[in-house]
Amino acid sequence: MSHPVLRRLRTAAAATLLGATGLLPNIGAATPAHAAPAPAAGIHVTNPFAGATGYLNPDFATEVKAQATADGGALGALETQVAANPTAVWMDHIGAIAGDATHLGLQAHLDHALAQQQQSGAPVVFQVVIYDLPGRDCAAIASNGELPATAAGLTTYQTQYVDPIAAVLANPKYAGLRVAAIIEPDSLPNAVTNQSKPTCATATPYYETGIEYALNKLHAIPNVYNYLDIGHAGWLGWSTNMVPAGKEYAKVAQATTAGFASIDGFISDTANTTPLTEPFLTDPELTVGGQPLKSANFYQYNPAFDEYHYDTAMYSTLVSNGFPSTIGMLVDTSRNGWGGPARPTALNSSPTTVDAYVAANRVDRKPFRGDWCNVNGAGIGARPQSQPYGAGSPIIAFLWVKPPGESDGDYPDATHPHGDPHCDPNGTQTDGNGNTYPTDSMPDGNVPAGQWFPAQFRQLVQNAYPAFGSTGGGTGPTAPGALTVTGTTSSSVSLGWTASTDPAGVTGYTVYRNGAKVATVTGTSYTDSGLSPATAYQYTVTAQDAAGNVSPASAAVTATTATSGGGSSSGCSATYAVANDWGSGFTANVTVTNTGTAATKSWTVTWSWAGNQQITNSWNATTAQSGSAVTATSQSYNGALAPNATTSFGFQATSAGGNTAPSLTCTAS
Repeated sequence: MSHPVLRRLRTAAAATLLGATGLLPNIGAATPAHAAPAPAAGIHVTNPFAGATGYLNPDFATEVKAQATADGGALGALETQVAANPTAVWMDHIGAIAGDATHLGLQAHLDHALAQQQQSGAPVVFQVVIYDLPGRDCAAIASNGELPATAAGLTTYQTQYVDPIAAVLANPKYAGLRVAAIIEPDSLPNAVTNQSKPTCATATPYYETGIEYALNKLHAIPNVYNYLDIGHAGWLGWSTNMVPAGKEYAKVAQATTAGFASIDGFISDTANTTPLTEPFLTDPELTVGGQPLKSANFYQYNPAFDEYHYDTAMYSTLVSNGFPSTIGMLVDTSRNGWGGPARPTALNSSPTTVDAYVAANRVDRKPFRGDWCNVNGAGIGARPQSQPYGAGSPIIAFLWVKPPGESDGDYPDATHPHGDPHCDPNGTQTDGNGNTYPTDSMPDGNVPAGQWFPAQFRQLVQNAYPAFGSTGGGTGPTAPGALTVTGTTSSSVSLGWTASTDPAGVTGYTVYRNGAKVATVTGTSYTDSGLSPATAYQYTVTAQDAAGNVSPASAAVTATTATSGGGSSSGCSATYAVANDWGSGFTANVTVTNTGTAATKSWTVTWSWAGNQQITNSWNATTAQSGSAVTATSQSYNGALAPNATTSFGFQATSAGGNTAPSLTCTAS
């Protein structure tokens, strides 16, 4: 079956008003007592978001507060809370570097960030979007840039855009800031999937050379961290897209002076709406009506239903192409929450066809995964935070790169002759397989890219997931950590979690089963009773404080109750596949499947090499090797597997004189 070429545009998100800056909450969980002190200027850390605060863009804060004042009432109170979250600063044209009468320039933003850091005493992460390639956004219109895809355009990009940005960032007075550079959204994904479009075929060499130049300039500044955009699950999730994407990113990295070291990581879902997780669609191979879920028209055989699974799969792909295992994956959660009344709250297992089953249970409510412009029904997602799945996960932070409430683009009419038809609420688009879908753009205004869109902002706040608290004034508690299943019986599940250490204090926790609230508790454990035997249930927990603020949800865990006769069993299997072999070394992926009738709490995979292979690094598992014997154990975030559920880990190893695949043994508890 042919797969559609899906793509998504990001828009310039320049803010339009000035205002006073304020302190931001820590974008990670509360800093533990054993955390190291803030590194001195010039030290390049592995995860710049850990133990740091995010920069509050005063332009965006003023936009939010003005809208909250205009709307007033309960909605205005909710909207006010949005201003207490860090967002990125977009350098979407050459003029943005210096700024103008209504926009802070780059240096002014950095001065605000420096003042924030000096006041708080903690490291501040300043997010800046590098977004002005020649022939920018080659596959659409809404965010076309100012530079042509020509040699002259490339020279201008290098000398009048990248060079001045690098010069400002390299100023020694900013050396103590951590600068996260989000480099050229929508560029290299277009180089993977849209080469049949003449504009993209023409632009791609300039994309590659321009990004190489930007990486060289920015990597030379020790406190700058480079993150390349990787589209999203609905764009590159097919293996037919993901595999060549890994090679494309490796090609660009290897062309730089520092090679793979010039890139600190990758970011997905920039300015997009693909959800972090699909809580009721966890297995793309689950069969309904004789067909796997991934075959549904909405997914079109793309097994990456959400950003969590897409990012972990892309991480393994990138590492297999030579990137170090220390790369960090980021997710833009500014508009992928999908809350509101249309969000499913429990599994609906009654539909008998894959299309009906997916439609009933997906939280992503778009008619078509390729819809991207001012999408109707979207909501703000998880709040910015670091290590949302723990220190062992390749996903190192959630960010708000696209400031919520700033338009994706306008559409053609009498006063907008250069608009993009994809933004027309009455328009349609196709998936490449002959199917036509509505654009699903909001009908409440025709607002050019980057300008404030009041109706969109109201909708994003009203549909936020997790929802904003009922009152403002506080930043709220941090998410509970280390949610675990401590035991299951035929009719009950016992849960436990690590308490929040947020200084604002926690007054209680809310437990959700399959997305629906089941209990509010004051301690850090709960037993869920009266459940059906041999049934899988997924749980998350949120924390609340006295002001009514609600934390992001904890990472989810799945528990399967035992059969009534106590006959449930634990078991697992493991399969091994070499991803890339270059003779002296190789990378491999191992897929672990729960083959039992009960959920696992942890798993261990063992094998012995027939040759002299030696593991040099691994991801998504803790590995140990003694001679030829290898043991790989689950991490805190991937040990719990429902029956038939899968997870994967990978590793890089050296080899000589043959590389025969070993026989694996998997045990689960």
